[in-house]
This record gives sequence, structure tokens and C-alpha cells, in this order.
Amino acid sequence: MTEPQPSLPEQEIASARRVLGRRNLVFVGLMGAGKSAIGRIVAQMLDIPFVDSDHEIERVSRMSIPELFEAYGEAEFRALEARVIKRLLRTGPRVLSTGGGAFMNDATRATVLASGLSVWLKADLEVLWTRVSKRDSRPLLKTANPKQTLASLLEQRYPVYAEADVTVQSRDDPKETIAAEAIAAIARLDGERKKAPSQ
Repeated sequence: MTEPQPSLPEQEIASARRVLGRRNLVFVGLMGAGKSAIGRIVAQMLDIPFVDSDHEIERVSRMSIPELFEAYGEAEFRALEARVIKRLLRTGPRVLSTGGGAFMNDATRATVLASGLSVWLKADLEVLWTRVSKRDSRPLLKTANPKQTLASLLEQRYPVYAEADVTVQSRDDPKETIAAEAIAAIARLDGERKKAPSQ
């Protein structure tokens, strides 16, 4: 049984699909922002496939993300991640959720901005910390002070995430609400595109 979806105006869904065209809708943001959970709901609402780049990396490498980090280090992992995302962006439309560091890679970011439509799920530190502290599977947080590490990542990465096409606030509201807000923000781009020539 699927979760009940908030009723979105058909016009809004149609506008969001029009804006997307054949491109992928790419969710970016820090760990714990809800990229996979919200991305999956958005894909259902838009009736297009969903793929998680981390799951795809694990599938092609036959290793988990923590195992990849441990065996090859972050630099090698980022190179593999960049290759996988580049391949996924070649066909669409679909919703693609990416790992927190993916958009920080210059080549990956350039590819996403050129051939996808990016949505930054922006969340406050306390929201992120509440979510990520429940699981012990984040390689970047295996430090003496994981919350401080998360705060540092937030400080470094937020100016770069801000380059995304659309920003949506992730918070402790129902995931369906955030997903509906993401679609509404994308649909607004359709209106802006129509207005542009006459300005």
C-alpha cells in the first residue's frame, strides 16, 4: 500500500513535467536532508523513475559506501561517484538523489547544472543532527565530535549547494508536504520561463 499523497493541482504537476522535459531532477544537500525519501515521493507524484546514486554506486561496485571509503579513501570514492552520476544523467527524465558530497565535486556539479535540474534540500543543523545521529553508517561522521564535523560540513557546503536551480526547506513536516513544495517550486520555473521573453 502506498502512502497517501497530498492532492497537487494537475496543472502544477504538468508545469513541473514541462520544466523538466527529458532532464533528470537531481536532489542535492547534506546527509539527513531527506534527498532519498523526498526524491522517491516526488518521483511518484511526477510518475517518473527514481534512482539513488549511492545505491547505484553500491550496485556497480558490490560494496557498501562505508566499505568503499575504508578500502579506497574519499578521493577514489568521489571519482567513482562522479562517473556513476554522469552516466545516470545521460538518460531521463527521472528523479536522482545524490550523496552529500556529490555536488561539491566541480565536474559533477557542472554536469548536473548543465544537463539536470537541481533541487537543494536545505535543513538546519539541529534537524540534520537529529536525523543522522540515529544511525552509525556515515563515514564522514566517524570523528571525535561528529556534531561539530556536521556543522563544519554545513558551513563549507551551503554556499556551493546554493548554486542549485531551486532551494526547498527540509524540516520536520510530513515528507509529502516537502515533496509538494519541491514540485511547486519547479512548476514556478515554468511561469518564469513564459514571462522571460516579454521582459
